[in-house]
Amino acid sequence: MSKKKIENQVEELVLPILEERAFDLVDVEFVKEGRNWYLRVYIDKPGGINIDDCEEVSIRLSEELDREDPIKHSYILEVSSPGLDRPLKRDKDFERYKGELVEVKLFKAIDGKKVFEGELLGLIDNRITIKQSNDQILSFNKEEVATTKRIIKF
Repeated sequence: MSKKKIENQVEELVLPILEERAFDLVDVEFVKEGRNWYLRVYIDKPGGINIDDCEEVSIRLSEELDREDPIKHSYILEVSSPGLDRPLKRDKDFERYKGELVEVKLFKAIDGKKVFEGELLGLIDNRITIKQSNDQILSFNKEEVATTKRIIKF
């Protein structure tokens, strides 16, 4: 089974668990690092995720994974918070963090520049739209964007 199919199947298994608790699914990754495979599930909720939340989801998801058995070889399951500067991936992320300062990194440079910062105006017609500090509005096709992350200033 392909990596993407596994990630999609795990997403289907974890969503009902998260919905019961009003948690959000941020991302599912199935990656090989060195000799080990890792299944990483990133979760969030208003006010943030704590270790007990991660443990509870991990136990429940582990039970579902044992029952469904979508991954035929050994792997390490990790359930965690994505952190404050987590990447924005899902459409609802762009709505949730509207008005916040973000960094947009492109796959390909525009006029020699790949990184842009500004206030997130949202995802409009599948385009990530920001307002820079000089009030210039920029819009990027979502497929052209490598990552969009919140900028956290302390």
